[in-house]
Amino acid sequence: MSQSKHEIESLLAAAGSRPLRQFGQNFMIDQNLVRVVAQAGQLTRDDCAIEVGGGTGTLTEELLDRAGSVITVEIDRGLAALLRSRFANREDFRLIQADALAGKHALNEELLDAMRVARTKGKRLKLVANLPYNIASPLVIEMLLAEVELLAVTVQKEVAARIRAEAGTAEYGPLSIITQLLARVEVLRTLPPQAFWPPPQIESSLVRLTRDDRLGTRARRFSQFIHALFSFRRKTLRRALAQAGHDSDSVLSAAGIDGQRRAEEFPPDVLLKLFEATATEG
Repeated sequence: MSQSKHEIESLLAAAGSRPLRQFGQNFMIDQNLVRVVAQAGQLTRDDCAIEVGGGTGTLTEELLDRAGSVITVEIDRGLAALLRSRFANREDFRLIQADALAGKHALNEELLDAMRVARTKGKRLKLVANLPYNIASPLVIEMLLAEVELLAVTVQKEVAARIRAEAGTAEYGPLSIITQLLARVEVLRTLPPQAFWPPPQIESSLVRLTRDDRLGTRARRFSQFIHALFSFRRKTLRRALAQAGHDSDSVLSAAGIDGQRRAEEFPPDVLLKLFEATATEG
């Protein structure tokens, strides 16, 4: 059952905890929206739901009612203890007390191991979570690279804008490109600050990403290529390629792309063509 602000405050007090800005903690207190997030995951008993930022367990409970199993990752020691006490008797629940990320471009090893175990049991992996704001962007990319089937997540509205951004816009970058080449993007609804406690200073969005993989085994290498290229996003494509360690002339010639333009001007499919052309250099 979803928890009110008062109930969450009481649970936090009992756990000797409070919302921590360093962990991007904003607890969802709108009971209807908690159910909407869970429903967006399109969960069945054949699914393993991954939740990052379990908090006080309000969404966790919804996920356990819908999925075959749930892996919850919670970095906060007090909240992890609270979740452990609430769901310790559930065989379909696994708690990982850790940061979901092992650096900016890697998932936590214990989480990866839990995901592998779920796959060996024939479960589809789906991330369904009210994501901590401070890790939303890298986590979305890493979950897609880890071949998670579906992501239904609340993120900052600006992150949702970056996910769906088109070439040539200020929001367009690695998150837009990698996401759009690995998934179908839906922004399902806007969530007001009042849906959370403490209320964030910005609106949030509920986003669903359904796997639609156009990269295959190249995904990780393509991600590295794009991040390197966009670290020089204000430079021309020719100069950015050179500074990223590529033979600009041969790559641009093979791709048939104008090297005087910037990477941010090209849509994902053209940048994929540019990546494929790097196989010709040398």
